[in-house]
Amino acid sequence: MPCNARVLLLLLLSLILMAESRKLGSRRKRWSELEETLKPGKTLGETPDAVVLVGKTGLEAGMVNGPLSRKIIDGTKTRKLKTSHLLRVDEHDFTMRPAFAGPAVPVGVDVQVESLDSISEVDMDFTMTLYLRHYWKDERLAFPSATNKSMTFDGRLVKKIWVPDVFFVHSKRSFIHDTTTDNIMLRVFPDGHVLYSLRVTVTAACNMDFSRFPLDSQTCTLELESYAYTDEDLMLYWKSGDESLSTDDRISLSQFLIQKFHTTSRLAFYSSTGWYNRLYINFTLRRHIFFFLLQTYFPATLMVMLSWVSFWIDRRAVPARVSLGITTVLTMSTIITGVNASMPRVSYIKAVDIYLWVSFVFVFLSVLEYAAVNYLTTVRDGKDRKLREKLKEQSQTLPCTCGMPHTKTMMLDGMYSEADANSLAGYTRASMAAEDPSDKQEQMVVHLTLDNESTETKKKGIRSFRIIQNTHTIDTYSRMIFPGAYILFNLIYWCVYC
Repeated sequence: MPCNARVLLLLLLSLILMAESRKLGSRRKRWSELEETLKPGKTLGETPDAVVLVGKTGLEAGMVNGPLSRKIIDGTKTRKLKTSHLLRVDEHDFTMRPAFAGPAVPVGVDVQVESLDSISEVDMDFTMTLYLRHYWKDERLAFPSATNKSMTFDGRLVKKIWVPDVFFVHSKRSFIHDTTTDNIMLRVFPDGHVLYSLRVTVTAACNMDFSRFPLDSQTCTLELESYAYTDEDLMLYWKSGDESLSTDDRISLSQFLIQKFHTTSRLAFYSSTGWYNRLYINFTLRRHIFFFLLQTYFPATLMVMLSWVSFWIDRRAVPARVSLGITTVLTMSTIITGVNASMPRVSYIKAVDIYLWVSFVFVFLSVLEYAAVNYLTTVRDGKDRKLREKLKEQSQTLPCTCGMPHTKTMMLDGMYSEADANSLAGYTRASMAAEDPSDKQEQMVVHLTLDNESTETKKKGIRSFRIIQNTHTIDTYSRMIFPGAYILFNLIYWCVYC
């Protein structure tokens, strides 16, 4: 190889080595400067190249730009920011309330109702999800702060300090939400004021009155009270009066209309422990009637109207009228059973019971009406048959009464009508004479002699029993009486309960 080529290679290698050594030196210099900057005692603002990324999420929060752009600055390593030292948790006994042996601790309360989940008539309870917030002052938690800003903690610090022991009176079940962590927030201010908030779902009893069901309104109450501290140790109060209770505008229930939310407070006395401050969350609910109109009232009314169809069916159509009556009775029984199955077994009469049972009585009376019509028709047919037989016998034995005064003649062909039979009232049969015996037609001439003495008395009795004797008249009157009575009942019912 020529000498010149070897000299060029050596020069290139030396230049490369010099460049790499310079890069390594500058790198070491930057590392040493950054380590000097991040020594204890220097704040983040003194670092010239450090910029905090504000508004980022995840691991980007707290990162710095520069050579260590992925290094997270942990402020908890500084002794000043330790909670136990800043709030002096270890220096006090937090098993005792603030100002122990002194005046009662005022604890303000406000509530935000997130949802009203369900109302159960059978169990007589309701389920509600809410944000419960407490406000009090504990001077033991006061800390120095140049900016006068509060500090926020999660549920882990709650176990180390004193918090009010508020519970829900008459609650059946309750729990604090714990997804993804316990839904508890604690905010401490430099002067010792504390905000304690938690998200809780509670199922509490509600004494309901169903005497006007389903046209009723229910008022339920959620009660808050301290379990251990009497009014001499802890004073519960609504922090902002009526404005302490706020609700979500989107709260709605399928069967109820929420009319009003309001707050009250009073003292509760226990004979063994004393007086306690109790807070009340009252809300009034009015039931929607349209569902029950479709499911209960309209079907019951239609069944009653269907039972009236039998009044227009011929009285001799026994299968049609009997099957119609039995069907309507059984349907009304099914409606009554279905309504009572979804209701608690109360010992008083509800408004819906009155309507359903009166409707059932109307349906049952329509069945009894046909039973009376059928029975009277059978009795009348038997009497008519006997009368025809007797007339046939008398037509052969009685002489003619031609020429006698006060007589009346009419033609009977064996199948006479009811009007003809009723026209016999007030007359006595004196004699009968048949026409030509050789005549094959079954026609008879009947001569009736008026009995002047018994005419007036017999007419009164026959008029009073004419409806019973004439079964067509019973159906005719039922077509007017039944609908009229039911319409009158509906007018009275809806005027009383609406």
